[in-house]
Amino acid sequence: MVTIRAFKAYRPDEKLVAKVAALPYDVMSTKEAKEIVKDNPYSFLHIDKPEMHIPNPTGDELYAFAGDTLSRMIEEGVFIQDTAALYIYGLTNAYTTQYGIVCCVSANEYDKGIIKKHENTRTDKEQDRIKHVTYCGAHTGPIFLAYKGLEDVTRWMMEYVMVNKPIYDFTLEDGVKHQVFKIDDLSITTNIINAFKQADALYIADGHHRAAAAAAVAHMHKDNESTREEAAYFLATVFPKEQLSIMDYNRVLKDESGLDEKSLFEKLNKIFDIEAVKDLIYKPNKRHTFGMRYNKNWYKLTLKEIYLREEDPVECLDVSALQNYVLAPLFKITDPKNDKRIDFVGGIRGIEELNKRTDEDMDIAFSMYPTSMDELIGVADANRLMPPKSTWFEPKLRSGIFIHKID
Repeated sequence: MVTIRAFKAYRPDEKLVAKVAALPYDVMSTKEAKEIVKDNPYSFLHIDKPEMHIPNPTGDELYAFAGDTLSRMIEEGVFIQDTAALYIYGLTNAYTTQYGIVCCVSANEYDKGIIKKHENTRTDKEQDRIKHVTYCGAHTGPIFLAYKGLEDVTRWMMEYVMVNKPIYDFTLEDGVKHQVFKIDDLSITTNIINAFKQADALYIADGHHRAAAAAAVAHMHKDNESTREEAAYFLATVFPKEQLSIMDYNRVLKDESGLDEKSLFEKLNKIFDIEAVKDLIYKPNKRHTFGMRYNKNWYKLTLKEIYLREEDPVECLDVSALQNYVLAPLFKITDPKNDKRIDFVGGIRGIEELNKRTDEDMDIAFSMYPTSMDELIGVADANRLMPPKSTWFEPKLRSGIFIHKID
């Protein structure tokens, strides 16, 4: 059974929402963030990425600044507190349109594995978000969740957005259209909450560190015998899996293998059927095929049948095959999350970015076929973890549209 609940959101004044709404803090550098917020005092990045303002912080100075900034913006009327409600959040880009329920979900159900993860988290990143939540007294970015089944909920959502007026409707500079619909009818809210009780699980698509941090904050309040019930729930947007779009997450690397071209291709030939590609770039169009750019030439690599591991939800993934058969044994990259010889290029940057990177600062590129939602769910249901950088979701949820205060 899955528990969702309505909440009294702090949300931007309608006239300011397009200025407030910001990409997640972890998809940009501090330098990029400074450029984004230039001449925009309302951007949520002032709260979510305070290092823009404090380049050499001491102690918890960054988090105190974030909390003070949020409080000031609430006092100034940038954010207003709403009545208790659920919301529908819709995002449309060139690839997809998706609508999800904005709600609060249970930290206890995260601990029990009802809210399922597919990635490991890093302690330092968890601690960063724990302090951010604590000093802000709020969850400030929704966890991106998916559900399967619940066809009646999906059907109802699509009908609702067709006949009701959104409270927000704006398109940002990246071309993504954002719409928000408020659901404050008690009977409708009750029906949605009851419908989710029929679900066995929810699945984290993006936001593993924020979810882990929210659960840790809930434990802190419980251990301190706090009466803050809101801390036991965290902010989420829950989408039907069928509407979600995962893009390719490609690899570029420095070649420090010591292998010459002949030796490298001899080793690759044992694992793949290799075909030279005359096009300027190769983008795989099915599972178990890869593109490789080497010495300014592209090749199509097709994994040989003997290496397929379809019976295993993790080993069957293309990201696992590349890691296990190529990156680790040939290039000695065993810790791709921390190895400086490898970098990851999300498909939103365009496949041509691989040519650019291998012309400038890297030696070899691998283009990937996207991981599917069914593969992600298969891994999560098996209580397993994907290799790092397996999924890139677009469009990204914007932070600052909904804030869940816990104090």
